[in-house]
Amino acid sequence: MEDGYVETKKSGMSKPQLPDPCIVVIFGVSGDLTHRELIPSLYALNCKNLLPTPFAIIGFARRDWNDDTFRQEMNATMKTVNDCGVEEWERFSQKMFYVKGNFNDDPSLSYKDLAKKIEIVRSKMNIPDNVLFHLATSPSDYGTIIKTLEAASLTKSQTGWRRVIIEKPFGRDETSARELDKDIHKVFNEEQIFRVDHYLGKETVQNMLVFRFANPGFEPIWNRNYIDNVQITVAEDLGIGTRANFYEKTGILRDMVQNHLLQLLCITALEPPVKFEAGALRAETVKVLNSICKIDLLKHVVLGQYDEGEINGEKVLSYKNEKNVNKSSTTPTFAALRIKIDNWRWADVPFYLRTGKRLKSKQTEVTIQFKPTPHLMFPKVSNDGLDTNFLRFQLQPNEGIFYTFMAKQPGAELRLQPVNLNFQYNTTFGISELPSSYQWLLFDAMKGDQTLFLHADWIYKAWNIIDPVIEKWEADPWIKVPNYYSGSWGPKDAEILLQVEGRQWNVT
Repeated sequence: MEDGYVETKKSGMSKPQLPDPCIVVIFGVSGDLTHRELIPSLYALNCKNLLPTPFAIIGFARRDWNDDTFRQEMNATMKTVNDCGVEEWERFSQKMFYVKGNFNDDPSLSYKDLAKKIEIVRSKMNIPDNVLFHLATSPSDYGTIIKTLEAASLTKSQTGWRRVIIEKPFGRDETSARELDKDIHKVFNEEQIFRVDHYLGKETVQNMLVFRFANPGFEPIWNRNYIDNVQITVAEDLGIGTRANFYEKTGILRDMVQNHLLQLLCITALEPPVKFEAGALRAETVKVLNSICKIDLLKHVVLGQYDEGEINGEKVLSYKNEKNVNKSSTTPTFAALRIKIDNWRWADVPFYLRTGKRLKSKQTEVTIQFKPTPHLMFPKVSNDGLDTNFLRFQLQPNEGIFYTFMAKQPGAELRLQPVNLNFQYNTTFGISELPSSYQWLLFDAMKGDQTLFLHADWIYKAWNIIDPVIEKWEADPWIKVPNYYSGSWGPKDAEILLQVEGRQWNVT
C-alpha cells in the first residue's frame, strides 16, 4: 500500500483501466498549482502504476528554463512529497520537458515551438497523438490560450484525441461564464472539456455518495421527514497570504461559495443517479440547483471580513493590512447563507452554508442533523439539542464519517448519553494521508471520464444563484467591515442566522 492506494486484491475491486498513452501539456507550469498539486499528483500516479506507458509531460511558461532546469525545479518540490524512491523519481523526471513562451504569443512563435516539442517527444518516446492540455493559469488567460492553440493547429488530430482541463473560477459571473464557454466550444466540443472543482476528486466527497447509496440504512430517512437541517462548513485558519491581487477581484463568494459549497450541497441533496457516470450524476446535481429558492439577501446572507486577531497563539493582521490589499476594501472573506431547496425530498429543511478565512480552525464538514424522536420515554439529557442524532462527514482534517446517537450510561439508573460510531481513513485503511484529489482528476481526464468534472449547465446555474448576492454587496455593502476577529468563528450575525430558528452551528 502506497500513499493511500489499496491493492485491488485487498479491496475486492477490479483493476482500473489505464489511460491511453499521452502527453500532458501544462500551461503555467511554473506556478503554485503545478508545484503543489499537479506534478506531485502525476508522480503519485506513477508510483501506483496508474500512468499509461508511454507517457510524457511538457511544461509551458514564461520562465527562462529548459528541460533540465524544469526537472530541477520540480525535484525541489518533490522533496516535500512522499515518493517511491530517488531512482524512480529520476526515471519519472526524464519524461518531463519544457517550452518557454508567453500565453498571448503569436501562433508562429512559442506555440510553434510547443508543436515541435510535442512531435519530438512523441517520436522519441513512441507516444500516439493524444494530448491533454491543462490550463493552470490565471482565468483571464483561458480564452487566449485556447484560441492560440487552435490557430497553431494544436487542437485537432486525425489519429488521436485532444482534451483540455480548465481550473476554477470559470468566469466571474453567469454572463462571463457563458462567454468563456462559447469561446471554448468554438474549439473543443463538450466531451473534450474538463472543468475542475477539485472537491469532487476528494476521497471523502466521493464516500458521501457511497455511504448513502451503497448502504440501505440511511437512504430511506434521507429526507424532510427525518432530517431537521443540513450544515456545510468550509473553514480556513489561513489568511490570503500572497494572493491579494487575485482575492481582491474574487472574494469568498466567487472563490468558495459558487463552486465548492454549492457542490457539497448538491452531493448531499441529490436524488439517486441511475448509475455512477457523468451524465447521470451531472443531471441530478443540476436538478438540485434548479430547486434552490431565491435567497433573501438581507435575512439569509451574512458576509464579513476578518480583522486582526490571534490564531494558534500568533497575532495576525487584518485583511485590510495584508500586502497589496486596498485599505478601504470591502472584499468579503466570510460568507454564511441559509438556502432552501423547494422539492419533495427537502421542503422546509434549511441548508446552512458557512465558509471563511482566518477562522478558529481548519475544518471542512457536512453535518446532517436528524429530528428528535417524536416522543422520548427516557429521561431527557438536556435542552440544548444534544439528544438528537448527527451524521458528520469530516472532509478535513481527521477525515472520516461520525454518527452520534444516544446510548445508556452504565449504572443502576437509566440515563442517556451521546456516543459516537466512527469511521476514519487512517485507522480503517492504515494510511496517514489520503491521495490528493488531483490524482483522480488527472487520471480520469486522461481516460476521458467526466464524472468528477462540472458540466456547463451546472456552472451557469451556480452563478445564477450567487450573482444577486455579489451584485447587491458590490453595489451597496450593507454592513461595515471588518466585522469579525481572526481566530473566531466569524461575525456574530452568522450565529444569529441559526439562533432565530432555534438552532446553532455544530462545528464550534
